[in-house]
Amino acid sequence: MSLTSSSAVVRRLIVSTGHTHPQAEPQRLVATPAALSAVLRAFGRPLDRLPVRTTVYIGCPLGELPSVHEGFTVRTEPSAGRALRRAARELHDGTTDLAVVAGFGEPDPGTVTVHAVRRAAEAVADSERIVGVLDLTADAEDDLPPVRPLVHGRRETGPERHRLLLWSGRDEEDEARVRGELLALLDGSHSEAFPALPTAVPCGVPVGPVRGAAVTVSALAAASVHKARAGRAGRPRPVALLFPGQGSQHTGMATGLYGRDPVFTAAVDAVFAHMGDEGRRVREDWLTPGRPRIPVDDVRRAQPLLFAVDYALGRLVLSWGVRPAALLGHSAGELVAATLAGVVSLGDAVSMVMSRVREAVRIPEGGMLAVAASEERVAPYLTGDVVVAAVNTAQQVMLAGPAAPLAEVRGRLRTDGHTVVEVPASSPFHSPAMAPAAERVEADYRRIPLREPVLPLYSGYTGTLMGAEQALDPRFWARQITDTVRFKEALEELLAIEDVLLIEAGPRQTLTAFARRHRAVRLGASAATPLLPARPGTQEADRQSVLTAAARVWTEGHDLDMRAVSGLWSWSADRARTPATLAVPA
Repeated sequence: MSLTSSSAVVRRLIVSTGHTHPQAEPQRLVATPAALSAVLRAFGRPLDRLPVRTTVYIGCPLGELPSVHEGFTVRTEPSAGRALRRAARELHDGTTDLAVVAGFGEPDPGTVTVHAVRRAAEAVADSERIVGVLDLTADAEDDLPPVRPLVHGRRETGPERHRLLLWSGRDEEDEARVRGELLALLDGSHSEAFPALPTAVPCGVPVGPVRGAAVTVSALAAASVHKARAGRAGRPRPVALLFPGQGSQHTGMATGLYGRDPVFTAAVDAVFAHMGDEGRRVREDWLTPGRPRIPVDDVRRAQPLLFAVDYALGRLVLSWGVRPAALLGHSAGELVAATLAGVVSLGDAVSMVMSRVREAVRIPEGGMLAVAASEERVAPYLTGDVVVAAVNTAQQVMLAGPAAPLAEVRGRLRTDGHTVVEVPASSPFHSPAMAPAAERVEADYRRIPLREPVLPLYSGYTGTLMGAEQALDPRFWARQITDTVRFKEALEELLAIEDVLLIEAGPRQTLTAFARRHRAVRLGASAATPLLPARPGTQEADRQSVLTAAARVWTEGHDLDMRAVSGLWSWSADRARTPATLAVPA
């Protein structure tokens, strides 16, 4: 079973007409506009929260139906079985993002069965409760296709894999008692039983305010728990997610999570599936870093991979049960933030990324520089072709421009004693050199439906909270490849609202470093923690780093979905399958 080509039934509801008298003949239901409205609202979700590309499929309709109802496309088929099969095809083709399929007269004349169906990979990435996947192998198209259990990977445990141990108590004395019980449990358990121990102890009682955590392997578990410092969790600071952009990428980034966490794996696969054949090539270059077709710093790899990794990390944090209070992306990371905030669907966001890439490669080669200086200090060095591309902190900016002028500016800055680092980028993003690309990208973006954000979304281009005017404007999104990133201003605006726990959802720890220079973080009012290591390392280091961030969230006072967190040490993709056909758990 291929996860990326399967259609998952995420909700199902059977509604009866209410004829209960044994001699009463059930009245055959009629599909009317009023019935269409009822189908759209069957699961209690407001219509403005349904994906823009939601399609209603009606099987065996009786009556005249419009082709569009309440802003959503309506398709009719002679039977519920045909309606479900058509919905699966159009989900796979990208025509729709959510199929609401109603079988009138199914399973008997007096009932209507409503299915909500999505692409399986996206449903897993969104932590949906999946009824099952449609089995479309049956020959009889009029019959309802069976719904089979979704099998995604397998349970795999090993004492050498890092895992999370959490414990708590009502007060310091109770925490010490619980810790002692945990140590006794660790001392008396065989190493093979280590992965199966509960994530949090004690079990079956409310979590206490004094909390401790350890990220460890079996051999070091007792020592790690003994040395861990417990702290009192007060009112937890809200979580804000940061998404880095071009320049943060590196070879093999986050590969330690792929095939080792079900949500991260499904989210990456969902992104690659929307890229079509190019997605398979991007994945192959990512997972076989020694033999890439295209280097990771090339815009054709950096931007698609960064989007996939940032998005999957964001989904990973959401799967823990964390609802972010704010989202902020740097450069290309802003589109990831917008996707999670509901401004654009995943498929459309991927289309926007690929449009940027397609147009960027047509621009003459250029680059970017990171300079340890203020915007005012670097101003005298700028030429007409080299500009400030980003203002990250009071004393850190990025410059961008065509290759030759940029090299000249770099030389003059270094001659005068400035610290200058080349950013791994092959295109002069956030400079006027990208203007021709922005014009062509804007034409593509005008065909994409946009919505207002449903989560607070801070823009690095305005330095403020994003409103409807920006979110709904294709030109605003297209101009992001030419305009200066005002990350410093956006972060200041975010931290001025309330104290937060900032989590960087992306490779390296660049945004975390920027945030830690902010006065609110230096004074301890807010805090910043990364999900991934600061530099390339082992795949186990990726998992250890993510678990450390989860421990930080929990000790802050947030509740976690323990089953979701435990996937990092108890789940693996089916090794018998290729990455492109990962099926994903019952």
